[in-house]
Amino acid sequence: MAIHLAHKICLDPTYKQEQYFRQGCGIARFTWNWALKEWKSQYDAGLKQGAFDLKKQFNVIKRSEYPWMYHVTKYANQQPFIQLQTAFKRFFQGISRYPRFKKRGHHDSFYIGSDHIELDGNRIRLPKLGWVRMRESLRFSGKVNSATISRVANRWFVSLSVELDQAPKSCDSQACVGVDLGIKTLATLSNGESFEAPKPLNKFLKKLKRMQRSFSRRKKDSNNRQKLRQKMAKVHARIANVRRDSLHKLTSYLTDHFGGIVIEDLKVSNMLKNHKLSCAIADMGWYTFRQQLEYKSQYKGNYLLIADRWFPSSKTCSNCGQKKDGLKLSERVYRCEACGQSLDRDLNAAINLKNLLYKAS
Repeated sequence: MAIHLAHKICLDPTYKQEQYFRQGCGIARFTWNWALKEWKSQYDAGLKQGAFDLKKQFNVIKRSEYPWMYHVTKYANQQPFIQLQTAFKRFFQGISRYPRFKKRGHHDSFYIGSDHIELDGNRIRLPKLGWVRMRESLRFSGKVNSATISRVANRWFVSLSVELDQAPKSCDSQACVGVDLGIKTLATLSNGESFEAPKPLNKFLKKLKRMQRSFSRRKKDSNNRQKLRQKMAKVHARIANVRRDSLHKLTSYLTDHFGGIVIEDLKVSNMLKNHKLSCAIADMGWYTFRQQLEYKSQYKGNYLLIADRWFPSSKTCSNCGQKKDGLKLSERVYRCEACGQSLDRDLNAAINLKNLLYKAS
């Protein structure tokens, strides 16, 4: 089975190249909104047409009504129809919500097919633009299937989808580990190791609040308001980068050193309904942790076991198996009344998860 990976690289565009990127994002966003509007209006009128039918209608009027679309790659106004078709398919399957209109500044990206790009070290050649400098070269060797140009805050990135020539080096370790995620510490392993949580949102929260108060007082559509919006976007991007970096380091460590890994099936969306802990839980990035661990385990050959959501890992004694009826969140030390064992609550849960792997095998 072919293995596909994506490498996201920061770009160093010139002013002219940046204008091209902005125009490409605008065309992709305009096309998506046009297609979604037509889809809804025709569906309400009783016409059940797909995205590809809308694409044919759009191509008929594109040259006469939207000639400025020919200034950038053709994929900017073609790929949104395919993406919309996929979005509606996921909606009808109950996987995602109904597609929504896109806004400038929130959805700035456009797709380019592999036949229109070329790589040369730290450079990438784009259609109707030429060579653009990249901060680093492509990390993987293989066939490049596509590229996606996107903007985060004031930076531009290219995400290259690559079909690998050969599978990455698999994990040779036979060791197993249970991983318990928490708020005080990001993760506690069954071997006693723990990884501190960076909590980037908590560190920048005061700064964000000051900026948001100042932003609300600025005159709408003013230059000062726009400048402050860009500064806030930089802070949010910094928070996301710190969180993502810590999660990548943790998941890479787990998949490199342990052949068997056990984690809990956490329903993060339900946990976020707890208004006292929602901010702290969101700052951990548990959902992203699971995503990273799943795809890294897949291509490195690790055995990943997702424990049942109702498995009482925290309430069960890892020594004798006695289960407590109730365990308060404030009780950070687990004390077993049956065997007298006393140890850290998170470590006890991690050991129970590891033992679950042995039972499954």
